[in-house]
Amino acid sequence: MLKGVPKILSPELLKVLCEMGHSDRIVLADGNFPAQSVGKDAIVIRCDGHDVPSLLHAILKVFPLDTYVDKPVLLMEKVPGDTVEIPIWEEYKQIVRQYEERGENVIGTVERFAFYEEAKKAYAIIATGEKALYANIILQKGVVVD
Repeated sequence: MLKGVPKILSPELLKVLCEMGHSDRIVLADGNFPAQSVGKDAIVIRCDGHDVPSLLHAILKVFPLDTYVDKPVLLMEKVPGDTVEIPIWEEYKQIVRQYEERGENVIGTVERFAFYEEAKKAYAIIATGEKALYANIILQKGVVVD
């Protein structure tokens, strides 16, 4: 056991977060995301029963966001014509503001199919039990500076 590490971060997930280098990406995928097929070349970690906001909060406690890009946090855009509300994005903005001095300005959006293509290049995909629609998020790792 370790002190100060959020309990939701499993040993497998902690190992992956440690292995990742500068500019590597990790996807926090909602329950509808095709994690196994998109993640054929990535490490897929199952976190069924956990929601994305809880994982995002825990990960950002230990995971620096990339300061060399404007948008190290990417969300999947809503499909044109889709009228669904996406309140989870406001939750993401609040969480990011807690850990990132640039605030929610680091959050960008990517068209749905372009998001899938970006996710295929990710180091890891975390498959969650998140039920909210359009709750997928990509984080790009930065460097730890002391």
